[in-house]
Amino acid sequence: KRVGDDVNVAGMSNDLVFVYPYGATLSVQKPSIPVLSTGSVSYPLNRPVCAFCELPSGGRLVVTGSCHLFEDHWLPKEENATLQDIVFRWLLHDKDIVLNEIDARNPDVNDYNFVPEVRSLSERPKNCVQESEEPPKDFRSLFTEDLFRFDMRLIPETLALYEQLNEKQKPLTLIEPEFERPL
Repeated sequence: KRVGDDVNVAGMSNDLVFVYPYGATLSVQKPSIPVLSTGSVSYPLNRPVCAFCELPSGGRLVVTGSCHLFEDHWLPKEENATLQDIVFRWLLHDKDIVLNEIDARNPDVNDYNFVPEVRSLSERPKNCVQESEEPPKDFRSLFTEDLFRFDMRLIPETLALYEQLNEKQKPLTLIEPEFERPL
């Protein structure tokens, strides 16, 4: 899971890799801003897992989909401690923690796609074998030779393309393969 360019911290990288145990994704609406997402290597893709909200009165709120994120067991994993530091500093109004305005207005998160109940679908199998026509006696009639040819029909057209592209015609050469040999 990655932190995108949503939060800029003086002297820190914009991307944090963190462990997100036993969590859920969030549906974030304005005025909240998604700051952490699942990224492109986990499922569901690019869904918010943490959001910041700053109220007009000056109060701040952080919502995550997992309370285990900052537990003692998970804090030393990946960059969870750095993430905890950033979240707490933002809550305490640290001037070094600034939300990126472009990402705050247009966060890079995907819409939620509902996944069907796979377990119940697996209990109701459907027959997918359909009856088809009787195969012909001569099985060679099933092969089509229109897709692949071994003839010289396209050579004149290829030579004309060389002239059109102002390319010099070079004969093909054999590239000798290099095999790795064990010692």
